[in-house]
Amino acid sequence: MIPRYARPEMIDIWEPATKFRIWYEIEAHACDAQAELGVIPKENAQAVWTAKDAVFDVARIDEIEAVTKHDVIAFLTHLAEHVGADQARFVHQGMTSSDVLDTCLNVQLMRAADLLIADMDKLLAALKRRALEHKDTVRIGRSHGIHAEPTTMGLTFARFYAEMERGRRRLLAAREEIATGAISGAVGTFANIDPAVEEHVCRQMGLKPETISTQVIPRDRHAMFFATLGVIASSMENIAIEIRHMQRTEVLEAEEFFSKGQKGSSAMPHKRNPVLTENLTGLARLVRMTVVPAMENVALWHERDISHSSVERGIAPDATVTLDFALNRLAGVIDKLVIYPENMLANMNKFKGLVMSQRVLLALTQAGVSREDAYRLVQRNAMKVWEHGKDFKEELLADAEVTAALSPAEIEEKFDLGYHTKHVDTIFARVFGAK
Repeated sequence: MIPRYARPEMIDIWEPATKFRIWYEIEAHACDAQAELGVIPKENAQAVWTAKDAVFDVARIDEIEAVTKHDVIAFLTHLAEHVGADQARFVHQGMTSSDVLDTCLNVQLMRAADLLIADMDKLLAALKRRALEHKDTVRIGRSHGIHAEPTTMGLTFARFYAEMERGRRRLLAAREEIATGAISGAVGTFANIDPAVEEHVCRQMGLKPETISTQVIPRDRHAMFFATLGVIASSMENIAIEIRHMQRTEVLEAEEFFSKGQKGSSAMPHKRNPVLTENLTGLARLVRMTVVPAMENVALWHERDISHSSVERGIAPDATVTLDFALNRLAGVIDKLVIYPENMLANMNKFKGLVMSQRVLLALTQAGVSREDAYRLVQRNAMKVWEHGKDFKEELLADAEVTAALSPAEIEEKFDLGYHTKHVDTIFARVFGAK
């Protein structure tokens, strides 16, 4: 986690003080359930709640852990300092450390997911607004980086909207997947704790009881969660890469907003670089690199080991904090992205009608020319445009074999831009719903 690429709302979820507060709530709710079952005295359970307004001293817990070499024991020792050793003697009754650690982690991941969902909502709103704004702004579509056929900038924004909306649905599913808790004791058999305790704690913490835990919550759940973040990061990079290509000097169909006083280069004062989307490309890599370790955490020894622990202490804050920052940055980029429709038209017309080749090809076949001959005729004239800068339509009109099949009016009609945008409304209805 790099402070430069972090927002306080997400950082707060991973602060030690937040973690210890969640640990406390898990232990206190467990005591309540134990008291209701008659396992521990009710006054002891009530005594634990006297620390509900306590500020747990992170430095003190670290000091205790330096001796105990065990973080949960260090916390429980500090909790006893707040409520009294005798009153705290039933805390953690029948539980194991992973009951606290895993349940807490899933609470934190749920909270992180809620922030990320809100981030995606903001990004989706920006993409939809820009899509509607530029629904009919024609630009050239490219395949292999080469001019293909006309599309619109609105469709570009719309496809990014659809991709991110799928990502949002996946994130909702990942949140549901991770929303489990386990208070099942050593090796998960409930030998020393009633399953009713788990049910109560999970209900209070907004979780579902894990279907079957060992001494840990199964890590396939976490693998799915981090994989989902990785896919969202890849979608984010997809958008960033498109903007970077569009901002190339020789293309310049769109550009990141360049604020007054902003500098692009220490050496070249004229530069206006796509620094934000370049940054987003890099941040996507950071999020994705957490996916493989999360998947490698699935295979633990027997009922548990802690090989996953050191990994999750790093990747959980790293992935969520980085993606949170990146999604907010991308929403800002989209919101202020400068669009140059005149450059889009100039680029599309650079090769003088060449991008209408498929329409001519189809018209020739419909006029009775074999596909092989039609392709040969169209390509022959297209190569004159590529190699000699000719006007495609003029070359077609001058080609006797072409005009033998198509009239000048029919050839002229094949260069109508509206042909390529006639189904934009249909596509928009699919993406955004009917008006």
